[in-house]
Amino acid sequence: MARRKLEDRNIRKLAKNGPTYFVTLPIEGIRDLGWIKSQKLVVNVDKKNKKIVIKDWKK
Repeated sequence: MARRKLEDRNIRKLAKNGPTYFVTLPIEGIRDLGWIKSQKLVVNVDKKNKKIVIKDWKK
């Protein structure tokens, strides 16, 4: 599979697996945030601004 152009690197498709929707995240961003596999995250939906915000979960 060919690599994406630099300006298109952060364009992702919304996918569906059964009843769940998902979006893959760029590995560079995951590494920059220090996130690891199975880490708990908080997902907030901002309906007013049509944004989804994902943050690290703090106990």
